Amino acid sequence: MNINRLSWINIIRNPFNSILSLLLMAFGIGIISLLILLNKSIEEKLYSNLNGIDMVIGAKGSPLQLILSSIYHLDNPTGNILLEEVNKITSNPMIELTIPLSLGDSYKGFRIVGTNHEYPKLYKVNLATGKFWDQAMEVVIGSNVVEACQLKIGSTFYSSHGFVEGGPIHNKYAFKVVGILDKSNTIIDQLILTNSESISKVHNHKDHSNHSHEIVEEECSVKNSVMITAMLVKFRSLVGLINFPRQVNETTNLQAVVPAFEINKLISLLGLGSQSINMIAFFIIVVSGLSIFISLYNSLKRRRYELALMRVHGATRFQLVRLVFQEGMIISILGLFVGILFSRIVLHIVSFFIVHNYKPYSIQLSLIKEELWMFPIVLFVGCTASLIPIIQAYRINIPKTLSNV
Repeated sequence: MNINRLSWINIIRNPFNSILSLLLMAFGIGIISLLILLNKSIEEKLYSNLNGIDMVIGAKGSPLQLILSSIYHLDNPTGNILLEEVNKITSNPMIELTIPLSLGDSYKGFRIVGTNHEYPKLYKVNLATGKFWDQAMEVVIGSNVVEACQLKIGSTFYSSHGFVEGGPIHNKYAFKVVGILDKSNTIIDQLILTNSESISKVHNHKDHSNHSHEIVEEECSVKNSVMITAMLVKFRSLVGLINFPRQVNETTNLQAVVPAFEINKLISLLGLGSQSINMIAFFIIVVSGLSIFISLYNSLKRRRYELALMRVHGATRFQLVRLVFQEGMIISILGLFVGILFSRIVLHIVSFFIVHNYKPYSIQLSLIKEELWMFPIVLFVGCTASLIPIIQAYRINIPKTLSNV
């Protein structure tokens, strides 16, 4: 007697109940799996872009806003700061590396960042072709910028003010592409890099053709009051990380923020939201277990005569138990795999509608270890849902069942 074949036949003979149970299980598992994938992708993106940055110095304001704008380029800056004032602080021997950032303009939604050559080195990004900038208005572009904007070596473009498309165009000075970076799966892929002088030049241009002395005066003034948006700082040891940020915050008009602390806070806040949705998903899984139980129970009531005949023709009690148990487990396990597949399909579809800066770097198609705990939960639900029908199948009274037909 082929119990495996009979299990599938019984499931197919009740398509409505079987599909409903399967879809409920798949929906609950799919939601949980999707949240796990999204959280993992977000965490990887957040932590990979820290990449050794111990501290960020910027204008007073929201610490999280400073981190999001200067490291992840997702928010507006808190303001500008004097480079001279920052240099006084960062001359401390505890500091190993400083990287200035000047923000304010973009091209087709991709941010233009005024910085130095240490910035791409920080993320270990190499040139795919071309060279790094060595004078004002030369830029090096990330791999995603190339794909979206169809730029190449020698291309020129004008920047727009602000970080979204449609802002005022700075059409006095054109940027020229001199280098293209390799794909790195970091924030560098989304950026257009140049030197800080380029940013100043675009924003400080004035027509003083008849007033040469004013030009000289203005240049001297700019040199003495160079403004940047933020300074990325890397310490030689953890000793500097303990006291330095507090010292800056208490003794200057600047703000010093430790990125790791702020990101941990952000992830904990995201986790609270995920927990609420997970509770709803668990409830759906419990409902799916109840649906499997009802499906098996009703099926068993309709098939009591059939099961009694199976016993008469030589089937043992344990074969009947196995038959009912397999039906519950097949629906549960199918729901599990359909749910996991559902989460991947949804994530893939959603990625097409996400703005380039927020896209996950890759879509995880294989199982990840955070999803493995769903297997015992599904098995437990399937076993629990099958328990009462199994007991009924085991205790079936053959003479009474056959005589009542």
